[in-house]
Formats: sequence, structure tokens, C-alpha cells
Amino acid sequence: MTYIQNIGLNEIPLYFTYRRKSEGNEQYQGTFHAHQGIEILFVHEGKGTLIIGQKSYELRAGMICVFQPFLLHHIQVEMNPSTPFVRSIVHFEPSLYETYFEKWPSLLAFFKHIHTSKLPSPCIYDLGESQQLLSLFQSLEERLPSLSKNDYFEEFSLFLIAFFRAFKPLWERNEVQLSTGTTRKPHQAERILGWLEEHYTEPLRLEHMGSELHLSPYHLSHLFKECTGSSISDYVTARRMQQAVMLLSSTDQSTAQIGENIGITNCSYFCKMFKKQMGITPHQYRKQWQKKR
Repeated sequence: MTYIQNIGLNEIPLYFTYRRKSEGNEQYQGTFHAHQGIEILFVHEGKGTLIIGQKSYELRAGMICVFQPFLLHHIQVEMNPSTPFVRSIVHFEPSLYETYFEKWPSLLAFFKHIHTSKLPSPCIYDLGESQQLLSLFQSLEERLPSLSKNDYFEEFSLFLIAFFRAFKPLWERNEVQLSTGTTRKPHQAERILGWLEEHYTEPLRLEHMGSELHLSPYHLSHLFKECTGSSISDYVTARRMQQAVMLLSSTDQSTAQIGENIGITNCSYFCKMFKKQMGITPHQYRKQWQKKR
């Protein structure tokens, strides 16, 4: 299973889907994963939980959520016939579009803030079916079938400028509300996620983990699976792969050094695990990344 998704956003200027639906017996199987670029998720219908980094957020209709580049996240949806999961997604590589914002300094600053800053919260709630945003989604959905590849960048850049212009006051209002003391109910799994963040480079021993968190190994595993839909070992693998990708793309460390840094001292085993998750070796991944720069 691929935890760091290589979407190919340097070749595909923008991934877009409008009102995609999963319902009834169709299961939405989320996993902990991260990916290149910015993903913006608008939820039209649905209930569930988002795990983003080491925090959890309620998933519900009328929310919009920002997933920053290579941020580990997970979506767990409550699937039932009466409440389908309906969402729109905009996913793009920010560096491809930054120059299009340069004529509008305030909008450019907001665009950079969204993909480079530490955000106080990745989610905005209670937008309802925001007509301004939905009209932009609908307009792009209608134009997409007739677009030629030569028109992609122009159309997508115009869409993103209009989208961020509409999104900016919504986001700024949300940040003001957060700064005035809005509280969030913590998720049961957050203590576990926090502990794993401190210890994911170490050998995973449930007995030791349970002792420090005052939970039995069985209750620990059951609670984490129930809250996130993922096993602890799968999460640790995802977190290690996320860190490996970051080190491969931002440092000159050798493959062996990176393996040791994420807690895998056997270099051949690290390469085997990385290829199993990513489809290519660490060396091949680094070469692909360098070609894109």
C-alpha cells in the first residue's frame, strides 16, 4: 500500500473532482497517507473523523479542509445508506502557480501562507453549501471536458486565483475565531498519536507503549483501530515512509543513513520496504525528485 502518494502534479497541473459520491455498501477505505502538493477538500455530505498530523477533527457537511504537502492524514467515514460521503477536491502543486499570483501581493501572501505556514487549524466549519465556492467548482466542472491541454494552465490558474480570493475572507475569519479561544474536543487516539510521534523511530513494543500510556496492549490496539481505522504498525510504517520521503527530497543523506534515522538499521530491508510502499527504490525516488526541481 502506498502511503506517500506520488500524484505526478508536475505533469498533471491540477487534479479536480466535483461532488464525488460514495454511498450505501460502497466502502470508503481511507489509510494514513501523505502526498505532494496542496489538497483542498470540501465536504457536501458525510460524517466521520479526520486525523491530521497528531490531531483529530470531526468530518461533517459544510466543512473545508486543507492538507499541506506531505502532511500525514487519514479520513474515516461513517458509511450508511442515509448519509453518503459527497466531496469536492482540488489538488495541485503550489510552485507551479505562484507566479500567477504575483500581481496581487495580498493574495500571493495568503497563497503562500496556506501552503508554507503552520496553520492553527486545517479545517473550517459551517460553510453550508457556500454559493461562491460552489459556483467556481461548477464552472470548472462544466468547462473541463472541452479544455485542450494547451489551455490547462490558463484555466487552472484563473480558477485558483478566483478560488483563493473567495477562500481568503473565510479562512481569515476562521483564524480570528480560533485566536479568541475556540476549543476543540480532543480525540481519544491523540495521546497515542502524540506518543508515536516521539517514538516512531524506535522499535515498536506495545507493552512499553501501554505502560507509558497506562493502557493494556490489547486496549491500546483496539482503541487506535476503532478511532482511526488503522493498526498502530501501519501508522508507524506510514510515518516512517513520510519521513524517509522528506529526507530523500531535502537532504544528501545516504540511503543507509535515512534508514537509520527512521528506525530501520538494515539498509536492504529499508529499501525493500520503501519499494513495497512506493513502487520504486529510495535511489530511484531521489532521482525522480531531482529531475522535477
